[in-house]
Amino acid sequence: MKNISVWMAASAAVAFSSVADAQNRGRISSTEFNPAISLILDAGLAIYDNDEDYEIAGFPLGGEAGVAEEGFAINEIELVGSADVDDKFYGKITLGIHQDEGETELDIEEAFFQTTALPHGFTVKGGKFFSELGYLNVHHKHAWDFADAPLVYRALLGRQFNDTGLQARWIAPTETFLEVGAEWARGDAFPTGGSPQDGRGSAVLFAHIGGDIGASNSWQLGVSHLQADDVVTELGGHSHGGGDAPDNEFLGDVTISGVDFVYKWAPNGNAKQRNLKIQAEYFVREMDGEFEFEDAANAESGDGNIVADQTGWYVQAVYQFVPRWRVGLRYDQLDSDNQFSNVSFTGFGSADDLIEESGWADEDVKPARSTIMFDYSNSEFSRLRLQYSTEDSRHPGEEKDQQIFLQYVYSLGSHGAHRF
Repeated sequence: MKNISVWMAASAAVAFSSVADAQNRGRISSTEFNPAISLILDAGLAIYDNDEDYEIAGFPLGGEAGVAEEGFAINEIELVGSADVDDKFYGKITLGIHQDEGETELDIEEAFFQTTALPHGFTVKGGKFFSELGYLNVHHKHAWDFADAPLVYRALLGRQFNDTGLQARWIAPTETFLEVGAEWARGDAFPTGGSPQDGRGSAVLFAHIGGDIGASNSWQLGVSHLQADDVVTELGGHSHGGGDAPDNEFLGDVTISGVDFVYKWAPNGNAKQRNLKIQAEYFVREMDGEFEFEDAANAESGDGNIVADQTGWYVQAVYQFVPRWRVGLRYDQLDSDNQFSNVSFTGFGSADDLIEESGWADEDVKPARSTIMFDYSNSEFSRLRLQYSTEDSRHPGEEKDQQIFLQYVYSLGSHGAHRF
């Protein structure tokens, strides 16, 4: 299979040049370190015009969908260990260290094994891992081309979707890269959180196809679908009277379908001087069930049935115009169609008040954001980034939010190349 252009790790991409390479993308050879250990620091400065609680009109948020803490902050420290376990298995553990309101938190982001010697292009992965739902989701935050996640990832996936389960994938022995796979997981993570299916609550199907166009161009097209039934998941709600945050839940079925496309260009495959990456994703989320809202501090509560049809997309382009320097543009947009029935409430003036307070309000608004960024990478182990965004994601009549990010990312130790 003809080699696809190999991209330096600082541009967050790597080629899939053969079936073996595609099966083992992101691995580090055990001959280098056993295990390979790395620390990755993601920190910087965030400035917002609107310092109220973050919200996206029509999309009650879950997971870690909010924006980075304002001011100077350490966004995340990743501790990564990986190695070949033996001649048939590879293992990786990623621990995320965060600070939240002065408290240090430790999260297990990844902890999985992966087969290395199954025949006929098959690979099995087990443990906790980032899902193949979409394109960006499987990439670690420090490898993103922008300082934050697209709006559609915040609104529909709670920033990034990972869970504990099994994944099986097969790569076809063809000249054109073709891969299909499936995942079966607990259903603990947003938006499938709390799916009471005896620890087997969500499923994902995915497929990728890609290849070369001459010596300078490569591309990849992907499709994916998530299904989770009987979800019981916590959502964000607004608290207008102080005190504890209100309880806000969705109970029902969730499906998410997505399509993604990536195109890369580098003169004769040499990305060190100049390169271009164009990336786009589109998602549809359907939610059918009940919502419950209770704000004990204000003696307000309510519930009802909801059928939500929500969509979101983004398109971005990142161009390295001289060695080490890049400029990027991104545009995001969301849309929601939330239909309600059998709404009952206590303490609210109307059903519309309840719906707005719980975050489900379906108004004539399409949340959107425009972003520009510049970054400098002295090597594949360091990056400095300046980013400016204009976000219009709140209710009609509220001002747009001007956002400025100064981000620095440093990697210490041996770290595997990033995905295509």
